[in-house]
Parts: sequence; structure tokens; C-alpha cells
Amino acid sequence: MMKQVYSSKIDTWLALLLVCAMAPCLIAFVLALYAGNRVDIAIASFAAIVGFGFPAWVMKGTNYTLDDTVLLVRCGPFSWQVPVAQITRITPTRNPLSSPALSLDRLRIDYGRGKSIMISPKDKALFMQDLRERGVEVEN
Repeated sequence: MMKQVYSSKIDTWLALLLVCAMAPCLIAFVLALYAGNRVDIAIASFAAIVGFGFPAWVMKGTNYTLDDTVLLVRCGPFSWQVPVAQITRITPTRNPLSSPALSLDRLRIDYGRGKSIMISPKDKALFMQDLRERGVEVEN
């Protein structure tokens, strides 16, 4: 079977929150450029990288790649590998705990010995069907 990449569903409220957090960093950077002070530019550059770059990376770089043996979960600079053969249960959840999911419309994937991860594929039905085709027993 082919490798399939699923993008994360993004809740509007979370996207707005991230954009609102990113905006001041970008504004400070632009103001520092106009001021021309090297120290201000250096500080604002660092703030822009952290305060703008990291949330943008997370928003753009959260996805789930499924192949025959591994579900690779990516969220910005972080990644997890879930062996498909070790998946024991998948349940819908709205748990707000931190996870590589940009929506509260999530799937909790239990695997291995007591491990779990929550993800939020945009097309949950297709994701679940893809898992079934790879031999994972998924409840409806």
C-alpha cells in the first residue's frame, strides 16, 4: 500500500489564538527594523523566530503519515512513531490535554504497553478506513 499523509484538522479558535500570539512578535520585529538599533533588532529577531516561527511551524507541520508498518506523527519539530501492528484501540475523544492535534475533535490511539497518543486527522473516516485496510481492527 502507498504511504498516505493526513493533515491535522485545525479548530478556528486555536488558529485565532496562535495568530494572535504570533502578531505581536511580528509587529515588534518590524518596529525594531524601523528603529535600526542592532540590539533591538537582535532581540526582536529572536522573539520573531520563537514567537512567530514556532507556532507557524506547528500549524503548518502537524500531520500524520501512515504506511504499512508505522504511523508517523509530526507536530512542528516533534515526532512520534507508532507501529501499526501495536495499535490496540482507537477511540474518539475531546480531551484537551496537550497532544500533536490542532483540534479537540481527536482520536486517541492506544498502542504498545500502555502508550497512547491523540491526533486530529482532518478526514477521520478516511484515516480509519486506511487503518482497516492495513489490518488494524477499528471500531465504528
